Amino acid sequence: MLNRVVVAPSGFKESLSAQAAADAIAAGVRRVLPDAEIDRIPLVDGGEGTATALAAATGGRLVALAATGPVGESVGTHFALLGTQGTAVVEMAAVAGLALVPRALRDPGATTTYGVGELVRAALDTGVRRILVGCGDSGTSDGGAGALQALGARLLDADGFELPPGGRELTRLARIDPSGLDARLRDVELLVACNPFNVLCGERGVARVFGPQKGATPAQVEQLSAGLENWARVLTRDLGVTDTDLRLGPGTGASGGLGAGLAALGARLLPRFDVLLDHLDLDARLARADLVLTAEGALDRQTPRGKVPAEVARRAKLHGRPVLALAGTLGEGAHDVPGVDACHGILPAPMALAEALVRAAELLTDATERALRMVLLGARLPVHAEVSGTQRPSSVR
Repeated sequence: MLNRVVVAPSGFKESLSAQAAADAIAAGVRRVLPDAEIDRIPLVDGGEGTATALAAATGGRLVALAATGPVGESVGTHFALLGTQGTAVVEMAAVAGLALVPRALRDPGATTTYGVGELVRAALDTGVRRILVGCGDSGTSDGGAGALQALGARLLDADGFELPPGGRELTRLARIDPSGLDARLRDVELLVACNPFNVLCGERGVARVFGPQKGATPAQVEQLSAGLENWARVLTRDLGVTDTDLRLGPGTGASGGLGAGLAALGARLLPRFDVLLDHLDLDARLARADLVLTAEGALDRQTPRGKVPAEVARRAKLHGRPVLALAGTLGEGAHDVPGVDACHGILPAPMALAEALVRAAELLTDATERALRMVLLGARLPVHAEVSGTQRPSSVR
């Protein structure tokens, strides 16, 4: 019997927040299992919704303010003050996320993380001793250059002029003057919750892997890659970085290279789930489940590389719990995600992306209902197979 169902999805990019996805899945569960206990655990990976989720989980609060958005215009944004430990959470997606970049302006060579630095400065103003920066869902590829400029660093070309915003400008970077950096950074613990699989440079560098998703042409990808190579070299030299490989270190490519920029300031780059999920008591809640439902926009060969469904499945399997994953699209490798027992696409028929994004909640609810009815049907089917000469039970209950 399925008496307790854990619903632990990620958000669906540019469509559903993690909370909205959890609500949609729970509605589908309720259609099939009206009496089941449903434990909703909307999961954050450092991207959209991170500050809100952690504030709610710790009895903290959001601080609203205006800051510079990714295309240079002021946007309404926020950071969180957690209810414990004197910690602020800066969600980079809330000020420099892809959702804040209009489709007509999607040029990762021009977008900036300047607003991230402004949020860090605002968090410093509150007197916290720890700032956690959540990386994910970025619309930038400037290596965190904008954030460093907002915090007081000067990025200079060969003639001594300050660089304008954007990753494409980094090929012209000749020198960094760190003398104006906010002195309070020395007295605060700066942590970055990031995907350790993302690196700044090389063949798997962030510009090559994620640049096209943010609107970069092949030529722009090569330009951004060259700029980030130069950025890593100058950062290492002028900020005296000795303990982190800014080119290839785990997490340096997080959020278009923001990880590298913050690491140069002394930030610790930490696997995002180790930092974020402890606030949600996820393991104990999974241990009590009869079935675990997780979800994301796309399930494919990238999912095991630090995505929410893979982490949920890994942790659920530590307690022997079955996992069903729902996804907007099922790509290559979708059926091979470790720990996921079954996966199900949410589209009932081919449709345009724009329509799918608008109808995402409805589609997710309906898909949950279909998948659960199949689960219950399978539980009633007789089984007449023999394995290694041992008769299996005739039914599954």
